[in-house]
Amino acid sequence: MTTYERIQSAAKKRGMNLREVAKSAGLKSETAIYRYNQGVTPRESTLRSIADVLNVSVDYLLGNTDDMHANKKADTSSDDLKEYFDEHPVLKFDGKEIPDAEMKIIKRILEDMDD
Repeated sequence: MTTYERIQSAAKKRGMNLREVAKSAGLKSETAIYRYNQGVTPRESTLRSIADVLNVSVDYLLGNTDDMHANKKADTSSDDLKEYFDEHPVLKFDGKEIPDAEMKIIKRILEDMDD
């Protein structure tokens, strides 16, 4: 199945036509998706937008998997804030990076919550 056919199939399952998908995905042209059936290759950002609208993965649209919700990257998310801080060292607040000294204070406060 081509990318176009996968988009079309997923849209049909969601009760949408391709114009509605294009509009919801914020594409410049409501007929943009029809061009994918004529050999035009969609940009990655466009595929992400379409996948979001259709609630499927980009990998599904590309034909890398038949699982509509598959994601090739392993889900390493955790609800443990300590692990999050360790995995995401650059954090921002109100658009400004949090300096290392303040991050250490925040971590220490959170670690002391167990006491």
